[in-house]
Amino acid sequence: MINLVQNVVDGISVGSLYALTALGIGLIFGVMRLINVAHGELITAMGYTMLLFASQSVVVAMIGGMIAVVLLALVTERVAFRPLRSADPATLLVASFAVSFFLQKSIALVIGYRPKGINILPSLGQQVVVFGVRLQLLKMATIAVVAVMLILLTWFLKRTRFGLEMRAAAENFRMAQLLGIRGNRVIAMAFALSAILAAAVAVLFISQSGFLTPRMGLQLVVIAFVGTVIGGLGSLVGAAAGGFFVGATTVFLQAVLPPDLRQLREAFVYLVVILVLLLRPQGLFPASGLKERV
Repeated sequence: MINLVQNVVDGISVGSLYALTALGIGLIFGVMRLINVAHGELITAMGYTMLLFASQSVVVAMIGGMIAVVLLALVTERVAFRPLRSADPATLLVASFAVSFFLQKSIALVIGYRPKGINILPSLGQQVVVFGVRLQLLKMATIAVVAVMLILLTWFLKRTRFGLEMRAAAENFRMAQLLGIRGNRVIAMAFALSAILAAAVAVLFISQSGFLTPRMGLQLVVIAFVGTVIGGLGSLVGAAAGGFFVGATTVFLQAVLPPDLRQLREAFVYLVVILVLLLRPQGLFPASGLKERV
């Protein structure tokens, strides 16, 4: 029973982290029909910026990192993606890979490929007893933070003017422009929001791993993108559900597979993904009226 509760908490924690990453990808795809691979480099940049401010307080490091990541997202949107906005999706995808590789290699050139140790929020490494079960405080905090961010994002999209504009643009971008919605502002807001989500993912992930590498963000984005496809491209609910599904499945397989097969866990995860897509190729929660961005 104790192991079952711990595995459930682990699954929710990992799934929540992938869900938050998938939401950052889904926000940009919903508005621009762009699969932003460079979202992973926002996560990486947040981590290295916090390392830069490590001598200061944790609050200063987080705020400084978030500001830097939001600015980086807005710059990449303005310089790399805005000039190509009328291009076909394949061109945008190539540009996304180019931005990702450029940022990744730039970080490696300045910092190096060697992993860097970082210890933020060390107090969350403690364990707490809940109903007789010892659970890591960090994993519970991860679940709580992701839940709060999902609630805030839902409120923003449904109750604020900017959120309603983003939803209208995601539904029909050209019609939204004809109704007076400023496309540049909506897309910039989507990039800024995705950067904030990336910053939160970076803090939670680095708190668990304790180290930084130039490729850590890309690894998270690849898995989260798989979750986005499972959930349904263009659907934020689907992105969150798909990311959670992939993360929870990974932890579940780690718990039930024999020790000799655990090293093949990812293969079994992608086998499950293939089965899901064979049964429901449009995803679990397909977006209504999905159209190419124009």
